Amino acid sequence: MRAGLLQLNSSDDPEANLPRTRALLREAVERGAEVVLTPEVTNCVSASRARQELVLRHESEDPTLAALIGDAQAYDIWLLIGSLAVKTDDVNGRFANRSYLISPDGKIVARYDKIHMFDVEISEDESYRESAGYRPGERAICAESALGRFGLTICYDLRFPTLYRHLAQAGAEMLTVPSAFSPVSGAAHWASLLRSRAIETGCFVLAPAQCGTHEAKEGKMRKTWGHSLAVNPWGEVLLDGGTAAGVLTVDMDMAEVAEARQRIPSLSHDRSFKSPIRYDRFHE
Repeated sequence: MRAGLLQLNSSDDPEANLPRTRALLREAVERGAEVVLTPEVTNCVSASRARQELVLRHESEDPTLAALIGDAQAYDIWLLIGSLAVKTDDVNGRFANRSYLISPDGKIVARYDKIHMFDVEISEDESYRESAGYRPGERAICAESALGRFGLTICYDLRFPTLYRHLAQAGAEMLTVPSAFSPVSGAAHWASLLRSRAIETGCFVLAPAQCGTHEAKEGKMRKTWGHSLAVNPWGEVLLDGGTAAGVLTVDMDMAEVAEARQRIPSLSHDRSFKSPIRYDRFHE
């Protein structure tokens, strides 16, 4: 199976981003991709709540979603829209950071709302409070396709290995990690975390990413790490997208999932244990 990962440099203008995304999707199809994956917030990278309120739409009215569903159907491919920022009916006016798995007949097979919110202070100059603008999801999603089972996650979820273990134990063979990773934490942790999730679960890990400096008509311009990665179930990096926008393709043999899990069947070796004892003072 051949997968196409789109590495994007989306701005805060969904209307301008869409034709660029569609052009790269078409290129991935021309290069033989049977499934194409896009990064987190494919439609709009923005640090401005006011800008998001102006340009984002509800799912039923979102032009990016409608166009990409049409492309999946026209090209007869599976499509993982890494995530779209969409409006919701949240009482606090928060958006959803939502991933979509689209079938070749244009059906939304699965939706996943990002569970873990990126509320961090990376440095004095770089901090985020995703929960102020986005409503966290509550349910993990493992979705069946003709190509295999997908476990859907988004970006900061990567730091919570229990989620991935549950997805693998529910049958996931491919874990998707569309992202818009910070350059600071990306340089330090990105590849190591992705390889760890693959090794722990015996899954392929597919992580299409945003990259570069993102143009903004309003608010601060964001920077993201890039380096879209594909990792096999043994933890080997199959591709690294570097720092420029473009298309990457990777061939995967799904038999490697069963092989890795047979060699080290840790997914079936869970044991219950008592809560840890905490020693607050030195004990002789």
